[in-house]
Amino acid sequence: MILPEAAAYLERIDDLRGQIASIVQALPSEALNWRPVDNRDIHETNSIAVLAAHSAGAEHFWIGEVVGKLPATRDRDAEFETVVADTAVLLQTLQTIGQQTRTILQNLTQEDLDGTRQARDREVPVRWGILHVIDHTALHLGHMQITAQLWQGGTAVDAPRWFQRLK
Repeated sequence: MILPEAAAYLERIDDLRGQIASIVQALPSEALNWRPVDNRDIHETNSIAVLAAHSAGAEHFWIGEVVGKLPATRDRDAEFETVVADTAVLLQTLQTIGQQTRTILQNLTQEDLDGTRQARDREVPVRWGILHVIDHTALHLGHMQITAQLWQGGTAVDAPRWFQRLK
């Protein structure tokens, strides 16, 4: 049985990841790979594909590797080189990371939530790691919404309001 606190975190993360998936599904690959300012060397802006891959990679790192103590597999630099031919790869990545996050959060004990984990050269509270995923994902979701809006010539992205997302 999942702890109520962990369930609340999972609901928020699933919601944010779902909004990212909705943006990815709504756009052609050309839009997913487009950067508002195209200077790949300095990453002043990133494409929606890059932001989605990076958000998934960060979720994998913080929830999977740090909180869940899975082996380190993240290649952060590769996330920023992401180019997609279609939406399927990104959607599968989001789904896979979502399943991993669900499994880890469902199995957390109160002792785990109250504990700390090693994140590279720092020890961080488990709650901080989880909340950082929510914060980080929300930030990049906003970037994706603005990028999609720019791609669409100013047309707003269909985004549910907070009260529509409450379960």
